[in-house]
Amino acid sequence: MIPIRDNLKTREIPVLVWTLIGLNVLIYVWDRGGGLFGPNLAFADLAMRPRQVLLALSPNGDPVEMAKIFTSMFLHGSLAHIIGNVLFLAAFGPSVESAFRGGRFALYYLFWGVCAAAAHIYVNPGSDTPTVGASGAIGGVLGAYFLLFPGSQIRVVIPPFIFLPFTVTSWVLLGMWFAWQIIFPQPGVANWAHAGGFLAGMITVLVLGGREKVLHGSKIEEDTDFED
Repeated sequence: MIPIRDNLKTREIPVLVWTLIGLNVLIYVWDRGGGLFGPNLAFADLAMRPRQVLLALSPNGDPVEMAKIFTSMFLHGSLAHIIGNVLFLAAFGPSVESAFRGGRFALYYLFWGVCAAAAHIYVNPGSDTPTVGASGAIGGVLGAYFLLFPGSQIRVVIPPFIFLPFTVTSWVLLGMWFAWQIIFPQPGVANWAHAGGFLAGMITVLVLGGREKVLHGSKIEEDTDFED
């Protein structure tokens, strides 16, 4: 299921979410010399490799490999990869950004990405396979949303029936998404990074005092035009 939007709205423009989307799209196109298809060319050496990150922790390790935990968050392997990430971030990100009040959201987003990378490295410590994508950090957005807005409604579509949207409660959709990462891991996909980011997002909300404390004073309300 692909999310389109939720039934929440805020009086604030989600500047950071749209900035992140813009950066990811810009870097994706730049990485392919201005195209939409084909392999990454410009930034292929900035992908994270679990084994190299662990070696960087040794006395003679290369610290640049640690930085690739961050650079890899803005790289994507294919057009489908980035489209999926952009859609999830656009659907769930604005409400989470508003809840965390701007600047903190950017820090948490990067933190969730680091936690996702750590989970992937823990499960695949000897892997030299390049790992790229914003999915882990976005998993953190989903985990935070899961606790902050469990009863919100999400408009979704199922390809190829994209002209038949329907609505599902967020805790059902996100619960299914998380379970899928654990129960049905897909070859070539960093499922444990997704799951690690999701759990990091949930833990962030809990450490900050829970749903009511995080949302206290926020300018988020239900969109009365959601079903139109």
